[in-house]
Amino acid sequence: MARRLRHVPGKQTLVAITCRTVQGRYLFRPSGELNDMVLGVLGRAQRLFPLGVCAVSVLSDHLHMLLVADDAEEVADFMEYAASNLAREVNRLTGWSGPVFQSRYSMIVVTEEEAAQVERLRYVLAQGCKENLVERVRDWPGIQSAGALVDGRPLVGHWRDRTRERALQRRKEAPAADLLTEETLELAPIPCWRHVPAEEYRERVSTLVDGIEREAAAERARSGARVLGARAIRAQHPHYRPPTLARSPAPLVHAASRAARLAFRAAYARFVDAFRAAADRLRRGELAACFPAGSFPPAAPFVPG
Repeated sequence: MARRLRHVPGKQTLVAITCRTVQGRYLFRPSGELNDMVLGVLGRAQRLFPLGVCAVSVLSDHLHMLLVADDAEEVADFMEYAASNLAREVNRLTGWSGPVFQSRYSMIVVTEEEAAQVERLRYVLAQGCKENLVERVRDWPGIQSAGALVDGRPLVGHWRDRTRERALQRRKEAPAADLLTEETLELAPIPCWRHVPAEEYRERVSTLVDGIEREAAAERARSGARVLGARAIRAQHPHYRPPTLARSPAPLVHAASRAARLAFRAAYARFVDAFRAAADRLRRGELAACFPAGSFPPAAPFVPG
């Protein structure tokens, strides 16, 4: 199946990002060193390619983020830098050789509806708890932004300057003390709650977390399922490959109402039609073919607008 065209319909659009590891391997198995590295990479990516990060959860075999961007190029620049650096660092930490991610990141637009945006925030916060990996959201031993959002504190990690490190190694000099740089991943509110005072925003997130934990506990009581626990999660081997993978088709958009879903589908269809028409003209030799604003033409720069 061909990849969907990346499309961000307007400024300050909330998008849901998912990156899955190759073959579902536990290459992001939580550890102190890995957590610090991931936050360092994401914090540096945000500093170099500024956009809003509303939430992040990193499980052993995939990661979720909620980003706020003005166009698809902002997301692409941020994700290209983050994913490539995460892959290299994960290979170093785990001894894995080869691709780390299954494919390019998945990006799904979230409509402006409050219900849709809150549902996506709740989904990212529920990672680890809803799968019965841990009993409470904050028990997840990896990166989970719930605690930072409720407490109002930043997420801090470290970036290692590999370019300078390699230069020192070539010159056979001792490692420098300042190869590590502290990086901060700043968390922003979801667009529909941007007007909410900081203290109230933290209370709303706390309410979401409480609801997630009550729901998970009720489901365990009903099904008899048991929590795996942080110690068992840390004991898993990062190269482990699950025998089966539970996957479901990704929706075109995250919407709360049928009307919003249909409106986005119609707008996206117009965008795709315009892109394909321009691509057909380009294939026929029309080098001045006009691609729609917000698209990535073949072998040409992003079209702003």
